[in-house]
Amino acid sequence: MNAADKTDAMVLLHDVGHAFHANQRGHDGADMLFHGLTRRLDAGHVYALIGPSGSGKSTLLSIIAGWIAPLEGSVERVHCEQLHWVQQNPHGVAHRSALDHVALPFIARGERREAANRHALGLLAAFGLGSLAMRRFCDLSGGEAQRLMLARGVATSPQLLLVDEPTAQLDRHTAREVNDHLHALSRSGVIVVIATHDPDTRDACTDVIDLRDYQ
Repeated sequence: MNAADKTDAMVLLHDVGHAFHANQRGHDGADMLFHGLTRRLDAGHVYALIGPSGSGKSTLLSIIAGWIAPLEGSVERVHCEQLHWVQQNPHGVAHRSALDHVALPFIARGERREAANRHALGLLAAFGLGSLAMRRFCDLSGGEAQRLMLARGVATSPQLLLVDEPTAQLDRHTAREVNDHLHALSRSGVIVVIATHDPDTRDACTDVIDLRDYQ
């Protein structure tokens, strides 16, 4: 998938609604997490998905991914065959370097190691990790490890990147490190949706979807 193809990617949410229990339709909305969500998500935008705990942020990520069918409405993913999910807690191979983690997706697509390393170094630099390329995963701080997972997510070349609470387990200083580099996601040409309760993460995104508007 080349850059031009990525720019054609979009996700169309048509009057989407969901409830805790799929058998409780209740059109009065009593059991609904959210309803009436209509939105177009475009490549090159980073969407902050916000709302109080229990409002359905992670559920909506799963609906956007196609892993859960919405109780109401529909989701249309256009040119979004490849997606990647970055979880709250960063997981890596303890004794492999940061460079290895980001180079691997390029190698898996058939690039030679030299080219893969070159592309990986560019992504590491974009996320403020250029000087840590040879550091082992187990020696990274929490913020560094989370930024590494974001860089690796971009390296997988998805059309859709879903990020679940990237700063939830981090202290304020470390969370600020992650938020300061979220702008690199908007330059990746990918549709990015970040579920977050962190106002600084929200402010670092290009767009906001507030589930309180759909309750």
